[in-house]
Amino acid sequence: MTQDPAQATAPDLDLIERLACEAVEALPAAYRAPAAAVLLRVADLPPDDILDEMEIDDPYELTGLYEGVPLPEKSVMDQPVQPDAIWLFRRPILDEWVARGDVTLRELVTHVMIHELAHHFGWSDEDIAAIDPWWE
Repeated sequence: MTQDPAQATAPDLDLIERLACEAVEALPAAYRAPAAAVLLRVADLPPDDILDEMEIDDPYELTGLYEGVPLPEKSVMDQPVQPDAIWLFRRPILDEWVARGDVTLRELVTHVMIHELAHHFGWSDEDIAAIDPWWE
């Protein structure tokens, strides 16, 4: 049974959050607890201060963001300034999902979440690209 597109509603913030949490739950055990300790923030679009800081003009260019200190750089002597957080931005994710047309929303949210978690674990963009050639 298929849903009538005229009756469909866009996936909401709660669904994006649930899919991201499911991605964390599906991680191997060694990564699950450290990943679950990262604060998850889901918003429609990136806040202006983030866009300004990153010098991004188009808010639809940013699907996710890791804010924090990667685990390999942390020290027990450091005083935490703020909790590590991952932002997921619903509208850019939905735009990419529709534009791609070849992945499920679950797959895309999982990809974005894992990409941001990889930064938390200390992987560089190059490391991530070697493991997950998503955009090829």
